[in-house]
Amino acid sequence: MKKIIYPIAAIIFASCSTTSTMTEAPKAKKIEKKITTHGDTRVDNYFWMRLSDEQKEAEKPDAQTHDVLDYLNAENDYQKEVMKPTEGLQKTLYEEIVGRIKQDDQSVPVKNNGYLYYTRFEEGQDYPLSCRKKGDKNGSEEVLLDMPKMAKDQSYFSIGGQSISENNELMAYSVDLVSRRQYTIHFRNLATGETYKDEIKNTTGGITWANDNKTVFYTKQDPVTLRSNQIFQHVLGTPVEDDKLVYEEKDETFGCSVYKTKSRKFIMIACYQTLSTEYRFLDADSPDGEWTVFQSRERDLEYSVDHFGDHFYVTTNLDAKNFRLMKTPLAQTEKINWVEVIGHREDVYLDDVDIFKNHLVVTERKNGLIELRIIKWADNSEHYIEFNDPAYAAYTFSNPEFDTETLRFGYTSLTTPQSTYDYDMNSKEKELLKQQEVLGGKFSPDNYTSERVMVTVRDGVKVPVSMVYKKGFKRDGNAPVLLYAYGSYGYSMDPSFSSIRLSLLDRGFAFAIAHVRGGQEMGRDWYEDGKLLKKKNTFYDFIDCGKYLIENDYTSSDHLYAQGGSAGGLLMGAIANMQPDMWNGVIAQVPFVDVISTMLDESIPLTTGEFDEWGNPKDKEYYDYIKTYSPYDNIEKKDYPNLLITTGYWDSQVQYWEPAKWIAKLREYKTDDNQLMMYCNMDVGHGGASGRFKRYKEVAMVYSFMLQLEGISK
Repeated sequence: MKKIIYPIAAIIFASCSTTSTMTEAPKAKKIEKKITTHGDTRVDNYFWMRLSDEQKEAEKPDAQTHDVLDYLNAENDYQKEVMKPTEGLQKTLYEEIVGRIKQDDQSVPVKNNGYLYYTRFEEGQDYPLSCRKKGDKNGSEEVLLDMPKMAKDQSYFSIGGQSISENNELMAYSVDLVSRRQYTIHFRNLATGETYKDEIKNTTGGITWANDNKTVFYTKQDPVTLRSNQIFQHVLGTPVEDDKLVYEEKDETFGCSVYKTKSRKFIMIACYQTLSTEYRFLDADSPDGEWTVFQSRERDLEYSVDHFGDHFYVTTNLDAKNFRLMKTPLAQTEKINWVEVIGHREDVYLDDVDIFKNHLVVTERKNGLIELRIIKWADNSEHYIEFNDPAYAAYTFSNPEFDTETLRFGYTSLTTPQSTYDYDMNSKEKELLKQQEVLGGKFSPDNYTSERVMVTVRDGVKVPVSMVYKKGFKRDGNAPVLLYAYGSYGYSMDPSFSSIRLSLLDRGFAFAIAHVRGGQEMGRDWYEDGKLLKKKNTFYDFIDCGKYLIENDYTSSDHLYAQGGSAGGLLMGAIANMQPDMWNGVIAQVPFVDVISTMLDESIPLTTGEFDEWGNPKDKEYYDYIKTYSPYDNIEKKDYPNLLITTGYWDSQVQYWEPAKWIAKLREYKTDDNQLMMYCNMDVGHGGASGRFKRYKEVAMVYSFMLQLEGISK
C-alpha cells in the first residue's frame, strides 16, 4: 500500500507554515451532526471524517475521501514540524534501539512430528526465514518461507499462520498485505517447492489440517464487520468456490475459530463471546464426518477443551469464578458428566493447562503473579517451578509434543531478558536454551532495580504496581516516570524485559506498570470490577497509582507521563479528562475514545462482540454510564497535558477516525499552549508497522516526545 498524498485543501484547515517558528496546527472543518439516543442529543461536528472501506479502497477518491486524507496528512505534517527539533534525538534513539538487537538471530527450535522448526534472521533483514530440519539439529535445512523475498516492495507484510500436513509434505500459510488482518491462504508442496493454485481470501489466517493430508478447515470473516463467523472445509486441488460451509455463527455477538487438539485426534470449532463459549468436535481422521456439540452455550458459562486418552479435559467457570479443571468421557461431553480434577480456589486463578502423556502443567495466578504447577498423572504428586524476581512473567509455549518429559517455558522480568528454558518434569532440572542478547556491551541486569508495591486506591483495594529504574535513581520528586496500563478484557500486563526501554531508563526515567482492574492479574474479580458499570474503577486505579508515585517522591506532576494503547488508549483519554493536571505528557496509541458512537454502530468491526465488555448503549443504563467517561464526549474547555496520539489508517480494531475526531475536538476546546499532535501511519493498521526494525522509528518518536519535554536532547 503506497502512502496516499493529496494537495492540502485550505477550506479544511489553516495551511501549515514551513518556517522555523512553531507551525500553526491544522483546524478541522465542522459539519454539525446531531445524534439522538434515548432522548439525549449529542452533537458531533467531526463525524464527516468517517470513511467506509469502499471509499478507502476506491481507485478514484471522492470529495469526502480527499477531505479526510488532506486532514490526516496535514496532521502528519504538523507533527513532523513540531518534532523537527528532535530529529537528531530520534535518529540517536533509533540507532540505539536497533543496535541492541542481534541481527542474525535465530529462535530456539521446536520439535514437532519428527522435525525441528525455527525462524532465523539474516543480517539487515526486516523479516525472518521460516525453516525446519528433519530429525535433529544436524539435519539439512529446508527454507519453508523466504519472508524477506516475499515482503520485497510491500509497504506492509504479515504472515498470519503456517500449518504443516500430518505427513510433513504440504504447507498452508496465510499473508496479509494491507494490515486489516484479512489473510489470504496459500498452499505449497514442500518436496517440489510448487505453490498450488488454491488461494483462499478474506480469512482469519489460521489453517487446520485433517489427518488425510488433503483437507483443511479455515475461518472466514464477515466482509463488513470482520467478525469471524464461518468455518469452511477445503480439499486441496478443488475449486475454492466449491468449499463446504461446515459451520456458520448466526449470533452477531459470537465469533468462531477452528483448531486441532494437541493429541491430533480431534478438530474443534470454538464459538466465543465475552461471557460464553461453545465447542463442536470432529474425528480428525474423518473430515467429512458429523460435528458433535460438546456442551451447548449458556449465558455466563465459559469453558475450553483439551484431549487426553479416554477423556476430554475442560477448564471452566462452572460454579467456579476463578475456574477449575474437569474431565469427561469422550462419548459423554455434556456438563452433567464433568468430574472435578482441580477444584476452585478463592485466592488462585486457573489460567491455563498443558497436557502431556505423564504430566499435567497448570498455569495459575496468585497474588498477581504467575505460578507453574507440575502434576504427575501416576500418583498426583506435584511441585511448582521456583522464580525469584519480585515481579516477572512466566509462560509455557511451544509444547506441541505429547509424549515428552520436557516442558518448554519462557521467563522474563523487568531486569531479566526474555529467556527460554527446557524443564525436566521428573528431575526438576531446568536448562537455559537461550536468553535474549542485548548488544552494545552496556547492559547488565545488575545495573537496574525492580520493585513491586501495593497501592491502596480510593475504595480500599490494593493495586499492584511493578517498577524498574537504573540504580542511582533518586526519589526526590524530580525524576521522570512513565506509567503504563491496559486494563480491559481480562488481559493481564505481566512485567517483562524490554531492551527498547533501556533508552528511557538510561536517561533517568523510571518505568511503572499499574496492574489496574479490568485486567485479570488478581483473579476473575479483578476483571469483573473493571468492566461494564464498574469500568471507571480502571481509570480511578490508574490515577491513584499515579498519585502514589507523586506522594512517595518517585516523581511529580511536572515529570509524570502516562501511556496506553487501544483499550489502554481509552484509559489515556479518560485520565486526561478526569485529572489533566497530573500528567506532563500522555501518549495515546490507537486509542478507543469514541465509545458511545462506536458501540451504537454494529457495522463497525468488533462492536457486536464487545457488548459484554462495555455494555450496549442501546440500553439506557449503559448509555448513561458510558457517557460519563467516553473521552470524546467529555472534552471540556480547560487545560490539557501535552498529548501525542498515534493511529493507523487501515486499523480494523480502532478505526482511524476515532483519534482523528478526538484531536480535532481537543484543539477546539483546550485552553492551554501544550503540545497536541497526532501521527497517522497511512500504510498500517492496529499493530503498527510490519517488519523487525521499521516499528522502532515510531518508538523513537514517542520517546523523543517525552525526552524533549524533560529537556533531554541526547
